[in-house]
Amino acid sequence: MKKSAAKTLIVLIILFWTGLAGGVRRLPPPQFETDYQIPTATEPPPRMSVWDPADVAVLFGALLLSSWLTLKKRSRRWIVGLMIFSLAYFGFWRKGCICPIGAVGNVSLSLFDPSYALPAAATAFFLLPLLAGLFFGRAFCGAVCPLGAIQDLVVLHPLMVPGWMETALRLGAWLYLALSVLYAATGSGLLICRYDPFIAFFRLSPNSLLWLLGLLFLAVGVFIGRPYCRFVCPYGLLLRQAGRLSRRHVTITPDECIHCRLCEDVCPFGAIDKPTAHWPAEIFARDRRRMIFLFVLLPVLVAVGGWIGYRVHPALAQGNPTVALARQVQEMESGRMTELTDPIKAFHTTGTSVGALYAQRDQVLQKFAVGGTLVGAFVALIAAGKLIAVSIHRVRTDYQANRAGCLSCGRCFAYCPRQRIADKPESAGNRGSEKESAV
Repeated sequence: MKKSAAKTLIVLIILFWTGLAGGVRRLPPPQFETDYQIPTATEPPPRMSVWDPADVAVLFGALLLSSWLTLKKRSRRWIVGLMIFSLAYFGFWRKGCICPIGAVGNVSLSLFDPSYALPAAATAFFLLPLLAGLFFGRAFCGAVCPLGAIQDLVVLHPLMVPGWMETALRLGAWLYLALSVLYAATGSGLLICRYDPFIAFFRLSPNSLLWLLGLLFLAVGVFIGRPYCRFVCPYGLLLRQAGRLSRRHVTITPDECIHCRLCEDVCPFGAIDKPTAHWPAEIFARDRRRMIFLFVLLPVLVAVGGWIGYRVHPALAQGNPTVALARQVQEMESGRMTELTDPIKAFHTTGTSVGALYAQRDQVLQKFAVGGTLVGAFVALIAAGKLIAVSIHRVRTDYQANRAGCLSCGRCFAYCPRQRIADKPESAGNRGSEKESAV
């Protein structure tokens, strides 16, 4: 690990901490003329502000340590130790908040809501793993992320997922990322935090849905390595792109690949790329024609995706509190709903007219119409890009860790004979005794 890289990260974290405001609403809460009381949050419990810089410091140190363990120490045992510490600290003690994954929603909200000041800690948690990814690969995923750690510890009988299936499943993560940005931009909530599958474990939450999601992911994770990280996590997509551009990255062997093939099937995440075979000229010609066809078809695919996103925007908007409340009020006026719900009771206490509520609903629907179109076009663009990537042939002569998909877990280290030689160097005395016995 170069000193210049570490110094750069230290300077950046200082700038983030000193240059950004704390996470508070600039506008005060509404003052109701009735006896309505604003409910107080109970989860997570209030924390002293002194813990924010402490959490950022722990994250910063854990990222540096994880990078050193994967690039220099190359020890799976130590990586697992750091993984357990991160699970205990950021998961059970910190209760999963703040985390870089959930910070995606905070960052999106700050970009579209001028009344929301992005917390400095959330900014640091969002950016530091990405910066570490640009320097050292996915060090955060390997041993720092509590969501990844809890899944990594249950991988017992991993099954290989075909590459085409993994690529297709990852489209769901891109859709999840786009919808998370859309819902944050329209003030509809933070989807990633709301449906965090392991937050119920960390906070001992009574939410049965989250418990069910968490147990389901862990059950699947026994056979499919880290299913949430690979096929759902929106932040993991950003780290994949940082890993592609990383200055340094995990290597299977400490020096040279001897093509022993011992690492070929050891990775439970399908992140080891095998040497490529010779590509015949006719295959190059066929794939070139397919790539040209896809490039020509690209605008059509994006347009179709945008149209689908526009058509489903009324259904997507039902997740917005204003739209949902307007629908309930409308049903109440038409006689289809007779029982007063809590949102309608709260609405009556605000003194807002029904006409004003409907006007707000129309504004939100307009935002969803634009946002839904962009989401559909974006996902279609990603899907088309993956189809085009299939037509691109890369040449590899050694077994390599995929720069985007490698989670820096260190499982492949112990299977490399060159790593075993590095771990147990043969002393000169032993070599001499072997020569004498051979003579």
